[in-house]
Amino acid sequence: MTAPARREGIVSEISTLLGRGTTFEGKLTFEGTVRIDGKLKGTVFSDDVLIIGEGATVEADIDIGEIIIQGTLIGNVHAKRGIEVLAPGRVKGDLHTPSLQIEKGVIFEGRSFMEGIVAGTGAAASGGKAASPAPVASVGAMPPAKPEPAKPLK
Repeated sequence: MTAPARREGIVSEISTLLGRGTTFEGKLTFEGTVRIDGKLKGTVFSDDVLIIGEGATVEADIDIGEIIIQGTLIGNVHAKRGIEVLAPGRVKGDLHTPSLQIEKGVIFEGRSFMEGIVAGTGAAASGGKAASPAPVASVGAMPPAKPEPAKPLK
């Protein structure tokens, strides 16, 4: 059996499970906590919690309250509260969230944007697009910036 998500009590709160060996294609909306251990392709929308278990493969654009990723995710995530990517997780896509945790041993290919979700600002106030997201990490896309040489004082 795969290791459960690390948050205390989250396993006992799971309301729906898409188990190993199952495949789902389409639009998934739900309330509560859903854990995916199989394959999902499509879109996911919820204000609650999604867990992508170790061994799961998800190809989806996800708009979620909170997500914990231990399997493979290909797609973009917009999380209102937070994103946790735990080893041996793999993510290929952009992550938008006010709180991001990436554990050592994770493979992440994409960009991350930390956006404050506060009443009257951010995505909620601008019709789903943040006013000015600031990229905080980019893996594999560009080499690190080189500092400019110091200019002599006149």
